[in-house]
Amino acid sequence: MSLIYLLPVGSTEDEVLTLLEQRLHQVLDWDIRRGAPLQTPTTAFNEVRKQYEALQVMRTVVEAVPDDATRVLSIMEEDLSIPMLTFVFGQAQLRGRVALMSLARLRQEFYGLPENKELMMTRVIKEALHELGHTFGLVHCPIPTCVMTLANDIRHVDEKESEFCGGCAVLFRDACRTVEMNGEKGIV
Repeated sequence: MSLIYLLPVGSTEDEVLTLLEQRLHQVLDWDIRRGAPLQTPTTAFNEVRKQYEALQVMRTVVEAVPDDATRVLSIMEEDLSIPMLTFVFGQAQLRGRVALMSLARLRQEFYGLPENKELMMTRVIKEALHELGHTFGLVHCPIPTCVMTLANDIRHVDEKESEFCGGCAVLFRDACRTVEMNGEKGIV
């Protein structure tokens, strides 16, 4: 049985987790299960940047991957960065089991704008599919509307669709079938 765990890092709104459960089940037709929230790793906080280092947070997630997990999507409120970029919406292991996403920059409030829950939830789905796509071996797509296109700012997230383009959809379906048939877990 193929299974995706949603593992919050710190606290995540129940509404976000419910949306992810429903939408990911629709896209993958896999079981989606919530794991217990993980403690936010204080050692991953970069005091200079006032952000969490994505790779360090992912190490914490990797240590908590349930044995029966095919994939894990971790969600955290805090802003993320990697050394070579000022921020990232998320990070994933290419062909691995673990993906991580931040809700911070998906919220309108981050940009000093009024809350827009519907827009934020649309962004959440796009980012979740994007990061999980990487775990199935998909790389950034040159088609601007594909969910796998690279997003360097929130406008790029808003411009893309919440689904894979034709080519990426085929690659994604094939990768999912391979995982289902072979019971592949991916790297951790």
